[in-house]
Amino acid sequence: MHRRGIGKALLLDLIQRAKALGFHTLIGGVSGDQTASLRASIGYWAHSTAVVSDGIESASDVFASGIVLIGLAVASRPADEDHPYGHGRFEILAGLAVGLMLTATGAGICVRAVDNFNETASPAIYAIWPLLASTVVKGILSTVKFRFGRRIGSEGLIADGWNDTVDILSGLTALIAVLLSIYSPARFGSADAYGAFCVGVIVVFLGVRVVYETTKQLSDIMPERSRLDEIRRVALRVPGALGIEKCFARKTGMSYHVDLHLEVDPELTVRKSHFIAHEVRDRIRAELSWVADVLVHVEPHAAATIESGPEWKIGK
Repeated sequence: MHRRGIGKALLLDLIQRAKALGFHTLIGGVSGDQTASLRASIGYWAHSTAVVSDGIESASDVFASGIVLIGLAVASRPADEDHPYGHGRFEILAGLAVGLMLTATGAGICVRAVDNFNETASPAIYAIWPLLASTVVKGILSTVKFRFGRRIGSEGLIADGWNDTVDILSGLTALIAVLLSIYSPARFGSADAYGAFCVGVIVVFLGVRVVYETTKQLSDIMPERSRLDEIRRVALRVPGALGIEKCFARKTGMSYHVDLHLEVDPELTVRKSHFIAHEVRDRIRAELSWVADVLVHVEPHAAATIESGPEWKIGK
């Protein structure tokens, strides 16, 4: 089947990316490098390794936001001759880069914390204030990013939401460590360093999670069964569509490209079969906003091998 124009779903996808791009610019401005520098500086003055580690982790947010911003900008470009499926994979690559950066940052924090295990410290009480403020702000930002990113299917924005979640967990861990060190320096003098190590472990864990999720998308993993079923149901509502032999889908950014093997009456002319295939393609793109395009292969109904079971034949 030939592709005809940009299509409603693909146009909607580009609009969604543009909205995400503007949204992410705003978020990046709110959680800038000034906040991270302030936390790291206060941690240094208060003699708290945990707070310094938390500030270093937050500094990585600036780079993460920049990576996602670039990924969304590139992904918003329309399809061209060299990229017939669009540039959506760049948005997933941005999420992967964020995950790798989180993992590397966490490993660095762990190494630095281990060096301070044998040192005792009693941080100043004011070390807790940037941690409390950061936890509240990042809680709001992560919630908004997760909600918006899942609504438009942005892996990069979701990855950045996980980045903010790291801030919350690391901030709370650092806060507990600092409070223990202040409460009883004699008993918990090393709590600050161990707290910094826990921050690093949390960062590594979530970084690996982000890498795993984005790698699945890059490896063309199939979407959940419910989405494939939805594609089949929409296709079989078209008059003349007798069954679905195969249905594959892969994610390219915030939307999916679908390969569909459609069964039609083998006695139909090529022109009529071609018309039915176009109707199936157009209906899927019109009713399922998360589908960017559909490539329909026509199969004779009687000779086809049904892989998905009899429930996908006429009227089911």
